[in-house]
Amino acid sequence: MEKFAILVRVEAKTGKEAEVLDFLKSALPLAENEPDTVRWYALQLGPSTFGIFDTFPTEEGRTAHLNGPIAAALMANASELLSSDPIIEMVDLLAVK
Repeated sequence: MEKFAILVRVEAKTGKEAEVLDFLKSALPLAENEPDTVRWYALQLGPSTFGIFDTFPTEEGRTAHLNGPIAAALMANASELLSSDPIIEMVDLLAVK
């Protein structure tokens, strides 16, 4: 069972919304290659607000994801695409179906 998660919220710069959307969609194959990432969701919360929610069975899996290629690519492109730093929250899951 997944016990750990990450919730990331990002705000696109004006005019960069489509690029952020494309970036998030393009990250799916990277997530699929992470054996400890059980679920990975890319979200659009509003016209310029996006998010990522992913779940892991162990703390080590969550840490590996944070040090992996998706996070690296997001941070490498953050100044170009985002109006502010990503908000990254570590989440402990209480119940999962």
